[in-house]
Order: sequence, then C-alpha cells, then structure tokens
Amino acid sequence: MHSNAMSSGASGQAESNARTEVSRIPVNGQLDASGQDHAEMNGQGDGIPEATVARLPVYLRALYGLAERGISTVASEELAAAAGVNSAKLRKDLSHLGSYGIRGVGYDVEYLVYQVSRTLGLTQDWPVVIVGAGNLGRALANYGGFVSRGFTISAMLDSDTAIVGSRIARLTVRHVDELEAVVARHNVAIGVIATPAGSAQAVCDRLVSAGVTSILNFAPLVLSVPEGVDVRKVDLSIELQILAFHAQRRSAARPAPAAAAGSPGRARAGNARTVDGRSRPRVTPELAAKG
Repeated sequence: MHSNAMSSGASGQAESNARTEVSRIPVNGQLDASGQDHAEMNGQGDGIPEATVARLPVYLRALYGLAERGISTVASEELAAAAGVNSAKLRKDLSHLGSYGIRGVGYDVEYLVYQVSRTLGLTQDWPVVIVGAGNLGRALANYGGFVSRGFTISAMLDSDTAIVGSRIARLTVRHVDELEAVVARHNVAIGVIATPAGSAQAVCDRLVSAGVTSILNFAPLVLSVPEGVDVRKVDLSIELQILAFHAQRRSAARPAPAAAAGSPGRARAGNARTVDGRSRPRVTPELAAKG
C-alpha cells in the first residue's frame, strides 16, 4: 500500500480546510466556544440513513479528486458520475446534510468537503490502535492516507516476542499485554484487529472492556460485541469469491469459439466428462447416422 496522492496540492488544501473550518463556519447559526456546532453536540445528525452514511466516504473521495484538479464548483450529475451513483440519489443523500446546491451552478466543492467531513466526524483526529503486526498490520500502519483523513495510528500491538520492540512506520511494536494501558494513554477511539481468527474475539473483548466502541475487523470471524459497539468487517476473500461468481457467470454466458471442421481440436472437444470424472465420447449427428 502506498500514500494517497490526494493529501497534497489542491486536495490537501481542501482536506485542511475541512478540518479547520469547523472553528469558523457556523451551522444553524451557532458555535460554542470550541467552535463545535450545537447541532452536532445535540446529535441531530442521527437521522441520516445507514446507506447514505456508507456512500458519504465515496462522495468525499470524489470531491478530493475534483479539488485536486482545481474545480471549485460541481454539478450533481458530474459528482454522481465520479462517485458511481445516479444524480437523484446523490442529491437526496446530500439533502440529509442540509446541502442542496445552487440551481444552475451546483455545489461548492470546498464547502461540500467540509460538510461531508463534519458529518463523518473527520473534523477532528481519531487515535487508532492496530492489534496484529503481521503483513496486513504492517501494510495498514504504512498507509499514508489515514493521516490525511484524520486517523492517527497511535500504537501497534502484537503477541510475538520476535516482533515486539521492532519499528514499523515510526512506531515501536508493543506487547499485546499493554493493550489496556495503550488505549488509556492515547485515548484510543478505534481499534483495528489484524490478527488470526483464533485470537480475534479475545482481542475484541479486551478492546471493548478498555472502552473502545469502534472496531475494524480484518480477521475472518464474526465478532460478538455488546450493544453500543460498532464493528465493520473487511474480508478480502469474500470479495474475491463474489468477483469469481460474476466472472463465472460472464464466462458461461459467453459463446464458445467454433472449431474448424475436421480439425483435431473438434474431436477432442467432442468428449464429455461423466459424474465420476471419466471421459466418454459425445454422440454427434455423424456418428448417429453411421449407427
């Protein structure tokens, strides 16, 4: 994995503005002394549908791309195309944020970055701990795109004494026995589980007991958590299996190439497999006539 280029240039400026404008742009006309919107403090954003929340990061990524190209305003159709949704759905999603655009002009890119970032909680930094310093954990720690989005990898933990004490992405890997102390010291908000399935539930239980209520799980296991704890599961093997399903359907629907008459390839293609795997000749019209 490598650093996302959108953290530089115009898109970087848009991200920076999104994280600082919370202190100077009033929403619903009210800001408290720390610059936080009263609507946010009162939880008025809870009515946003889950499906809309799932699409907001996609819109944000598209907006960063537009900012990088120096585009200051965007029509709903263009933004929808960049995000891979239809424009009606995009307009409805953004209306939940109180953003309706301007007819004939569209949306202000920089302000929409701020609105989406604020709704997703990206106008502040979120300390993250990664448990599991194997190949996946190392790749996550070295990914530069997290910092530019407001996620700070505060610590990495592992149980392997051969790894503990090593340096990964400017972090010293600590022993998993220190989990509770690390969570308290860094005020960790999000825990990432990148361990084998056998230890994932125990790690999850310890994170929850330490006060972590948001967990990103890469282990191939469905975690059991109490009410009030959010878990997002990422299983790359499942995604590959879904792609294999669609690839198989496309392959089955594709017509087989016709072989030249009388060619050896045609004779070979005439054999079929029985249930036990043995080859048997397929009866062709020519053979039937001879019979």
